[in-house]
Amino acid sequence: MWEEKKNQLYRSFEFKNFREAFAFMTKVALVAEKMDHHPNWTNVYNKVEIYLCTHDAGDVITEKDHKLAKAIDGLL
Repeated sequence: MWEEKKNQLYRSFEFKNFREAFAFMTKVALVAEKMDHHPNWTNVYNKVEIYLCTHDAGDVITEKDHKLAKAIDGLL
């Protein structure tokens, strides 16, 4: 579930192993590139954390972030 943290949408994802986490990140990267809206994220082994905000709108949450979050959820 996405939550608002410090003017960002945030969600943590946990996978079986690093390979599955990296495969998920690759899928997200392709969707984000197509939408021309790129996440801030971290990855440690099987955990991926994603933070979404719109940089060109002053680093706040916009409709672009909600659309990307929904697209990311669709990859699960």
